[in-house]
Amino acid sequence: MGALTDHRKRSSADHRLPLSPLFSSAAKKPCVAAPNSTPSAPAMPSSFPTMPKTPQPSPHPRFIHAPQRNIRAFGLGSSSIQRWRPWKAASAAVNSFSRDFQRKPDEGLALHDYKKLVEEHLVSPSADEVKAKAVSPKSYLPELKEAGFFIPSEVPNLVVEDTRSGALESNLVSKERILERSRPLYKELYEKANKHDAMLNELSFSVKLYQQKAIGFRNVGEVLRKRLEKPKEDLDKLFGPLIAEEEEDISLALFNGSSSEVLVTHESSNIVITREVLQCLRPGAWLNDEVINLYLELLKEREKREPKKFLKCHFFSTFFYKRLISGKHGYDFKAVKRWTTQRKLGYALSECDKIFVPIHKEIHWCLAVINVKDESLQYLDSLGGLDNYALKMLARYLVDEVKDKSTKTIDTQYWKKESVDDLPLQKNGWDCGMFMLKYADFYSRGLKLCFGQEHMVYFRKRTALEILRLRAE
Repeated sequence: MGALTDHRKRSSADHRLPLSPLFSSAAKKPCVAAPNSTPSAPAMPSSFPTMPKTPQPSPHPRFIHAPQRNIRAFGLGSSSIQRWRPWKAASAAVNSFSRDFQRKPDEGLALHDYKKLVEEHLVSPSADEVKAKAVSPKSYLPELKEAGFFIPSEVPNLVVEDTRSGALESNLVSKERILERSRPLYKELYEKANKHDAMLNELSFSVKLYQQKAIGFRNVGEVLRKRLEKPKEDLDKLFGPLIAEEEEDISLALFNGSSSEVLVTHESSNIVITREVLQCLRPGAWLNDEVINLYLELLKEREKREPKKFLKCHFFSTFFYKRLISGKHGYDFKAVKRWTTQRKLGYALSECDKIFVPIHKEIHWCLAVINVKDESLQYLDSLGGLDNYALKMLARYLVDEVKDKSTKTIDTQYWKKESVDDLPLQKNGWDCGMFMLKYADFYSRGLKLCFGQEHMVYFRKRTALEILRLRAE
């Protein structure tokens, strides 16, 4: 079967390869070897023929007679229909330019002709020329109608300009902008960024100013707190050992002598303490009202004696709460209305930091604390209990008390009513009264309750000694 070829490619190849008489088709002769004989080398001519000096005419293209079929796919094969190919049009334009330079040596261009030719092909048209070459689509309407194209009745009056005009104008505008700039672009952008950052700078300045104010307020508050803060006591003094003389006085008052002997008398409260009354401070005994009330009076006198060292507190007697809830309908403010007059106390309850109210429940002592400054009520039970009714009655009493003694009004509805976390608890059946007294003692000092059951024997002796001396330390 014959090979597929292309006449044009083959013919162009023939043009590029000039034929020599030495290698012409007429010079080629078939070489036939004799049968059963060794082929000998062909005889070379004695001398090569000389090449003609004049250029030989170009041979005619040789036609190859072989089976061939037209393959129109992908542009292969020959076809009678000539198709328009854009790349060939471009190559023709390039070839036309190159042909101008492919002249014979004797037909060389003069310098001015060369310059003229370069200017025609390389110099781009000006903006005015580009605008002058604007073409209106209406000029092509008659030709398009003759060719059989459908033309609508109205064609917009558009002007199709060369695409180079837009690029040229944009280049001119950009050049004008570049010439107009007196400063580099990065400086303009930097200044714009600074303008946007002006608000941030103001905010940062305000933040720094408020930080400095906060630091100043904090320092002032620290100074005021140190001035108003009660000096912390050395806890070792609260649990300091008793000397031998003190131990002897305590033993004599609790275990020796007549039970009816009067040991001390507190004149301001009119409380008389006999040996029999004081013997409730023996280990394993229950505390009575006289000992508790006298010790609370001593705590009140201690605060008056050293106001900078202790909190401003008020201590009610063991009879206050019983009288407050002993009315016909329970709560009775009138029964205790005169207990806290300005003449008796010299101050108002609303001015106090804490108010202590002993609560006796038949055989058990508890303590209620009204924290006026913190707006909270606490119930301290050495057995871990909580009496919300007692706190409710005391909150109601405080409202009536402030209203009765002054023109002020307070609202205790939203005050916290809570028990105390980590409250020291008793581990026997007789130290509830002693726990209650030490609750009041430590809270009036502004200290945490840092004691336990193991300290109760010592506290009984220390309380007896302070009652005998009528001075709480």
